[in-house]
Amino acid sequence: MNADVQNALSKVPAVTLMFWIVKIAATTLGETGGDAVSMSMQLGYLAATGIFAIMFLLAVAAQIGAKRYHPWLYWTTIIATTTVGTTLADFADRSLGIGYAGGSALLFALLMVSLAVWYRMLGTVSAESVRTPKSEAFYWITIMFSQTLGTALGDWTASTAGLGYTGSAAVFGGLLALVVVAYYRTRISHTALFWAAFILTRPLGAVVGDLLDKPLDAGGLALSRYTASAVLLIFIAASLWLFPQKAAIKSP
Repeated sequence: MNADVQNALSKVPAVTLMFWIVKIAATTLGETGGDAVSMSMQLGYLAATGIFAIMFLLAVAAQIGAKRYHPWLYWTTIIATTTVGTTLADFADRSLGIGYAGGSALLFALLMVSLAVWYRMLGTVSAESVRTPKSEAFYWITIMFSQTLGTALGDWTASTAGLGYTGSAAVFGGLLALVVVAYYRTRISHTALFWAAFILTRPLGAVVGDLLDKPLDAGGLALSRYTASAVLLIFIAASLWLFPQKAAIKSP
């Protein structure tokens, strides 16, 4: 590959419709997969978080060490962030007693700090600029906070706010629709809208995952967490195989 072309390529995929479809499926898988290990296997939130944290660190290390964008490695890392985010949020909210509202507020603050420090140090938080170890480290830290926030936020709207899983899904789906409208009809920074959409897809996936596997008396469909996780994993794999994703082109 031409050196100039290689240098212009990001370590993350181009943002397309299929990117968002796979992202939502991955975040839903994070919810069902995280619950399968912590609840169905009865390992508890702390042990499950430890397992997924190791997977997350290994995946991020491999992703940062890679010389170019690899779709399978990238989405494996995304899934790792969303599963550890699920069990970590559940541990903080439920086992430590922080609560959904407190956990959401804390994680939102950490997410904003991560973006602010990233911008201050590198001058941009654009995903297309992710091609160096430093920018990629900020990218994955930010994603980690957003994935954990999504679980807490989804649980808060579904339980504490009393919207239920379908009501919460409608709220987050509606907010995502507003982001799409803003993207095409306003001059709001596309980078800001990207992160808004990225953050919102996580609670959407969280409540959809809960809708699939929670008991009927809790408002869920009581599907097997293992089956739901397997179907989602197959869907993601088929999507990556049928619709290959290319690396994003670095912004000038």
